[in-house]
Amino acid sequence: MNDAGPSPARLLDGLAALLDNHPHTRHLIVGYSGGLDSHVLLHLLATNRACWPGRTLAAMYVDHGLQAASAGWGEHCAHICHGLDISFRALRIDARPLPGESPEAAARRTRYAALAAELEPDAALLTAHHRDDQAETLLLQLLRGAGPHGLAAMPTASHLGPGWLLRPLLEVDRSELLDYALEHGLRWIEDVSNTDTRFDRNYLRQRILPLLRERWPAVGRNLARSARWCAETADWLDADADADLARVAAQRPDALHIPALRELGEPRQRNALRRWLRRLGLPVPDARQLRHILHDTLTAARDRQPCIRWPGGEVRRYRDMLHALPPPLAHDARQTFIWRHETNAYPPLDLPGLGTLRLRATFGEGLRAETLAGAALTIRFRQGGERFRPVGRHHGQELKKLLQEAGIPPWERDRLPLIYLPSMLALPHEGGGNPSLLAVVGLGIAAEVAAGPGEPGFLPVLQSPSATGFGIL
Repeated sequence: MNDAGPSPARLLDGLAALLDNHPHTRHLIVGYSGGLDSHVLLHLLATNRACWPGRTLAAMYVDHGLQAASAGWGEHCAHICHGLDISFRALRIDARPLPGESPEAAARRTRYAALAAELEPDAALLTAHHRDDQAETLLLQLLRGAGPHGLAAMPTASHLGPGWLLRPLLEVDRSELLDYALEHGLRWIEDVSNTDTRFDRNYLRQRILPLLRERWPAVGRNLARSARWCAETADWLDADADADLARVAAQRPDALHIPALRELGEPRQRNALRRWLRRLGLPVPDARQLRHILHDTLTAARDRQPCIRWPGGEVRRYRDMLHALPPPLAHDARQTFIWRHETNAYPPLDLPGLGTLRLRATFGEGLRAETLAGAALTIRFRQGGERFRPVGRHHGQELKKLLQEAGIPPWERDRLPLIYLPSMLALPHEGGGNPSLLAVVGLGIAAEVAAGPGEPGFLPVLQSPSATGFGIL
């Protein structure tokens, strides 16, 4: 047995303290793989659920589809949860790596994305990462040349999607979890791939850390303490980056003013860019890619449009703005969508690869409500040659020129939804615009159909998957 003993009270104290710090998390979801660590966490929560009245408990198993036995593991997890009277779900994901991405990174990325999609704002995913996992993570990051954010390893609590990710066992050694499991007669899955030393983490776990413990028995505890200190440093750097980002911010969150960014010293530029990308939910590029961003985009002539890509993200320059975005999905600008009025409203319209188009009720702005009157709308995309007269213009102009004047980046122009009302094609019009083109999302509303002061209207908004979206400017 571990000298400290497999004290359930000690394990419960850490769990209770973490949940007390997050009183709004009413739904607890255990990330359950069927292995020793997650089984201990699940059993601990299930057998002490009376300690947290008003909270629900569930478990989720993620099947990466990478091993033939994974479906059977899911059945084992379902059986254990049934015995503990815990709601259970299995999620199957496609964990194939992106170009240049390792299989381990791909599995982690897709797993957390799938779990995040299941969380509500009052829900928390609980994982069984322990102190040994923290030590391995810090060493891996150190060997990769990571900075303070990487060396901070895993936080006890962090946001995940709209909910939270909580790790209540980070101060617990795995040996304590093993003692608990043996004392309570738990049955768990042994994944043989965890002993495959071709994987970096397994190599550290099987070959390096045992040697370190022979010389320095407290290595796990000491590395975890170093991770906490690095986390404090990372928080301080984030506060500095937030102040710098406030000075270089643009109107839209996925863009920065390049002239203002140039005024920062290079270390502050790197710190601000990393923080900005994390805020946007994009992976942070490595040091080489970050140098390319600073050199190729900040020093380029204003009329150049360099683009730097890395797995999961890209940065582009347009005029004096630096833009960050996920790799764009394929888009066919020739497709057409019909937006039909249903039950006194236009329901959200999904535009594959672009996001969700909505009409938000307003007064004194947007499309005049009586213009729509429940008619079916047509959604198209720019083909070339369109003319448009937005609010504030006396005459219609080529849409291409209007988009240029508005500073809309070229890669977005063919992805902006154009909202048409076909029934207006035969109506007389003034100003040289297209009478059936009601709005260009991200640019404006046609002057002829804009809501006047105090008039009810509808404002078209496209919420993109990256959460930045387009709106009426």
